[in-house]
Amino acid sequence: MALNATIKEHPYAHLIDTLPDGIKFYNPRKLGDPRYDKLPLSIRILLEAAIRNCDGFYTKEEDVQNILDWQQQQEKAAVPFSPARVLLQDFTGIPAMVDLAAMRDAVAKHGVDPDLVNPKCPTDLIVDHSLQIDYSKCAIQNAPNPGGGDSSNQSQPPPRSTAARPPSRGGSHCGGQRGSCSKAACSDPPASSGRPTSVQQIENTPLLCPFHLQPVSEVETALKNQEMELQRNKERLHFFKWCSKAFKNVNVVPPDVGTIHQVNLEYLSRVVQVSDGLIYPDSVVGTDSHTTMINGLGILGWGVGGIESEAVMLGQPVSLTLPQVMGCKLVGSINPLATSIDIVLGITKHLRQAGISGKFVEFFGPGVSQLSAPDRTTIANMCPEYNATVSFFPVDHVTLKHFKKTNFTDEKLELLESYMKAVNLFRSYEESSEDPQFSEVIEINLSSMVPHVSGPKRPQDRVAISSMKDDFQSCLNEKVGFKGFHISKEKQDVRIPFLHGGQEYQLAHGSVVIAAVISCTNNCNPSVMLTAGLMAKKAVEAGLVVKPYIRTSLAPGSGMVTHYLNASGVLPYFNQLGFEVIGYGCATCVGNTAPLPEAVVDAIKKGDLVACGVLSGNRHFEGRLCDCVRANYLASPPLVVAYAIAGTVGIDFEKEPLGWTSEGKEVYLRDIWPSREEVQQTEEDTVISAIFKDLRRRLEKGNTFWNKIECPDSVVFPWDHKSTYIRSPPFFSKLSKDIPPPQSIENAHALLFLGDKVTTDHISPAGSISRVSAAAKYLQSKRLTPREFNSYGARRGNDAVMTRGTFASIKLHNRFIGKPGPKTLHIPSGQTLDVFEAADRYQRDGTPLIILAGKDYGSGNSRDWVAKGPYLLGVRAVIAESFEKLHKSQLVGMGIMPLQFVSGQNADTLELSGKERFSVALPESLRPRQQLTVRTSKGTSFSVTALFDSEVDVIFFQHGGLLRFVARTVVENGPAAAAGEQQLTSV
Repeated sequence: MALNATIKEHPYAHLIDTLPDGIKFYNPRKLGDPRYDKLPLSIRILLEAAIRNCDGFYTKEEDVQNILDWQQQQEKAAVPFSPARVLLQDFTGIPAMVDLAAMRDAVAKHGVDPDLVNPKCPTDLIVDHSLQIDYSKCAIQNAPNPGGGDSSNQSQPPPRSTAARPPSRGGSHCGGQRGSCSKAACSDPPASSGRPTSVQQIENTPLLCPFHLQPVSEVETALKNQEMELQRNKERLHFFKWCSKAFKNVNVVPPDVGTIHQVNLEYLSRVVQVSDGLIYPDSVVGTDSHTTMINGLGILGWGVGGIESEAVMLGQPVSLTLPQVMGCKLVGSINPLATSIDIVLGITKHLRQAGISGKFVEFFGPGVSQLSAPDRTTIANMCPEYNATVSFFPVDHVTLKHFKKTNFTDEKLELLESYMKAVNLFRSYEESSEDPQFSEVIEINLSSMVPHVSGPKRPQDRVAISSMKDDFQSCLNEKVGFKGFHISKEKQDVRIPFLHGGQEYQLAHGSVVIAAVISCTNNCNPSVMLTAGLMAKKAVEAGLVVKPYIRTSLAPGSGMVTHYLNASGVLPYFNQLGFEVIGYGCATCVGNTAPLPEAVVDAIKKGDLVACGVLSGNRHFEGRLCDCVRANYLASPPLVVAYAIAGTVGIDFEKEPLGWTSEGKEVYLRDIWPSREEVQQTEEDTVISAIFKDLRRRLEKGNTFWNKIECPDSVVFPWDHKSTYIRSPPFFSKLSKDIPPPQSIENAHALLFLGDKVTTDHISPAGSISRVSAAAKYLQSKRLTPREFNSYGARRGNDAVMTRGTFASIKLHNRFIGKPGPKTLHIPSGQTLDVFEAADRYQRDGTPLIILAGKDYGSGNSRDWVAKGPYLLGVRAVIAESFEKLHKSQLVGMGIMPLQFVSGQNADTLELSGKERFSVALPESLRPRQQLTVRTSKGTSFSVTALFDSEVDVIFFQHGGLLRFVARTVVENGPAAAAGEQQLTSV
């Protein structure tokens, strides 16, 4: 009855259609408008959502017409989009849930039922980002590989050696936390070195605790990392368990199941949703920038900040300017040696050069049919790296084939196909007559894709592996920059000897010290991981090994990867080379790498070496993996294994061997690289529906630790004031029922004077907490030791930690200081202080703050603390030459003004030193894109544009941010607000 009543009153009730099985849907084709079939398919999904959610308030008939008239309205009209669901990962999800818990407290103080504060949109929270590598196979009990790329070992093949049988796995082991191990384990002598004489000995190769170099069984390695994860984060998990019970419409996926990307792809994605007898396209916004992976399955979705996700959770649509849609036409045939990673990086380079920031990309052309669904999701994963909003692959027969493999029933597949064809959202890429009209078309020839890596500092800097040796050498020569390290000629050949495990090794520029196979963003493509596994098998059989000091790890995105690697028989060979499964969750990519051996660190520092990390992830900014590892390369999983075996990035795989067999025969990369046919056959034999059944079983069963967590049934969260993980944030302090009048900025100081390309990595804290940071001082004041600090991500629910970590990046370039570091100038005193300490002093003096910046402020992946942190530091406005769009929205959502210099002007042209005091007068009626005047204490003034895109942005800002707006709405409207009947009010 509710559905029928809703339809009856709906302005587009006449578009209701019915499928053969009786399920109803809004059919845009019944508009009878020829423009519909010319729209890009991604825009058709926006149109359907606008039609279905047209309520005359948030979504109006005018919005529907604007979307239908996309060709004329692109980049002009702002339209709402109400996704079908919200996706949160724990690092960014916990502050969102903490905010909702705090909002319950705030409305309760006004006498309103706190139970009215709930997500209106179905929300899934995946606990996946808290894993750290406490245990790993940090030493391999084999003779060292002489290494094809190590010039010191190129003169002759290695001497033959007799292999000593390592002690059997499963005996005594290191236990407990860092710094303690069982007496029996410590009494075990170190395993002797040597290459195994037979494949059977693989199973007896021990894993070692990284802190004591004592054997740990393989299965126990993952279990111990998981145990540490659960114990370390028990307060957060306790809060998540409360959320799963207290909030309606919240589903929490417990730890040790898989990463957010894989759970979304394998378990949550449906292509179509059916609710109350109505079918419509699946769509999602997520707090992870790589939410776009699902675009590869024909599902529209993208990453947003925590503020935007909270808005959608509370019933607000996402506001976006109708985007340009770039048609990416794929032609040609795929090179047999190119992996999906090569295709990804090739397309990334083309699209980044095309300048498509903020635009939709939609793929078409005959080349698309050659890409499997996993290939497409891998390509869509890199969408944030070329700054597009989405990279969309419409549904076709390949998509249906994929979902049949993932246990969709025939009935579901028939329903999916029937609906998608009925609304013209199904594609045949071979039929050019179905091609829609695009804003612009970019053609990419797939046959031009050859194996590449990306680095040493940015994902867009691609290097063909055939040129890698020469390119790294040029990086040593070039001045310090995105590609250069400026190492003097006389120091380029330095080699630093060191002892590890009782044996001497040497490090040089280009030596690999971290090699991480991370499958979170490419394990959706089994062929890539299987290629790496089959290559590992061939390498072991050829007698190749990895140097024992290299920090190797394998972090699968989900149990699915372990399942098919094990089923295909390649997992033991991964283990033999040191790539053993360390657990499930984000690790190396987010800076959770275990410490390198001290001897390695000392050697790097002694020689001022440009040591290297190689990983198959998506984040590798300088210093992110490890402070002392300056050069980091993104590579496909098989190339990670190859460079680990070589021990250096300074190798020409075509001309130089990876190593030698025990008989002294040279082994080249081409000798162990599996054929495409071999990989495909293995994939067909192992990647079966049972894999996906296993994932569903794990999701539904949970884990013992999670199941045993007890939490109160209270409507409001019982905050523990002693907790250093979960704390009620001050966003709702002194929340008045009435909207405060506009507050101009008077005599503000600049907290920071920044240049171009300030990323979210520079602003929002991530990774480990430095012992000399402001956050560390706070935790030490709470009587925590450094080993108990955990990471910023794990403590994202504590505003005191996160505020102190804001702008605490060691790579932050603040022009007040003149060198990288988390420091700034406290202008009144002339003292150099930690950013937090300076901001705290300003706030105690009642001084408002601004930030001066250059171009592309806030680029990078989405994080809510990039806005929350500055807000709590007292920042009222950011004045920059340009902003990354998502970050601009986050600033508005926290009540911070994004002010843009007028074209042609910046801090330098205006001769600003940053030490002036700044005033910005706000009019009583603020308008979107209004020009404001900034006056300085020097008597000068300049114009800026307030980057509010819509009236909704202005209203959020006037309320002091979205959170305060929603809280006021609930307080004012009570049950009506809970039913989604919020009214926008402005000053």
